Amino acid sequence: IRENFEEELYRDNNMDHFQNRMFMGMEFDPTMIRIGAMNMILHGVENPQLQDVDALSEANTAFEEKATLVLANPPFKGSLDREAVDGKILSVVDSKKTELLFLALILKGLRMGGRAAVIVPDGVLFGSSKAHLQIRKELVDRQRLQAVISMPSGVFKPYAGVSTAVLLFTKTNSGGTDKVWFYDMAADGLSLDDKRAPIEANDIPDIIARFHQTESEQKRKRTDKSFFVPVEEIRSNKYDLSINRYKEMVYEEMVYEKPQVIIEQIEGLDKERAALLKQLKEMLI
Repeated sequence: IRENFEEELYRDNNMDHFQNRMFMGMEFDPTMIRIGAMNMILHGVENPQLQDVDALSEANTAFEEKATLVLANPPFKGSLDREAVDGKILSVVDSKKTELLFLALILKGLRMGGRAAVIVPDGVLFGSSKAHLQIRKELVDRQRLQAVISMPSGVFKPYAGVSTAVLLFTKTNSGGTDKVWFYDMAADGLSLDDKRAPIEANDIPDIIARFHQTESEQKRKRTDKSFFVPVEEIRSNKYDLSINRYKEMVYEEMVYEKPQVIIEQIEGLDKERAALLKQLKEMLI
């Protein structure tokens, strides 16, 4: 923000908003609240709005139609008691799974027209349970789902090796999804092992460029790294949002030698092996 909007930021009314209202968070672990507050202060936010509250509970009344933008990496594979979850969240998705509940929380917290980019485990994209289908229908039919960016397993190593994706959507409460943009990301500029060392391969600049040039994406084929899928096709596939459901694979035809040629090659290798074995025996005698 400081790099790109320095002039606007230092106007009095904007600076007051930046320091006192722009950033908010919820956490029920006091230690994490202190760490989060210190992190914000070190980055120039003097009065971050951090509340000691369970984000998914009814006590979290502050985060309702507040945010214009949410960037989130919610907890994966967690499970909560249904009784502890806010009824407004359960009305969107009736589940105990945290990865589904946090999507509903984000929708609760967004203002109308607010946007979100949320990292989810791949299971959210194709899970067959009633709750999985419920949240995907919510995003596709009631909100505006814009993009699904599939990420390779390993981007969160050494902490987790699970495959993930980024969902980009806008809160409308009236639909608006006519097509969804898919991108099959293969590299993020770092190796996909535990070391996460820098490498040359990096799809992120291409993702950003293509996301902002959707007109040129209209003609992309299903064999490309990115392409559009009409919403009708997504609905007909039980709202499956996994890229492998729609991507067309190109298989290269393998050309093999004739069997007779392969046999002759094997015989030649056998002769070489026999000659080497004979030399070894002579050296030992």
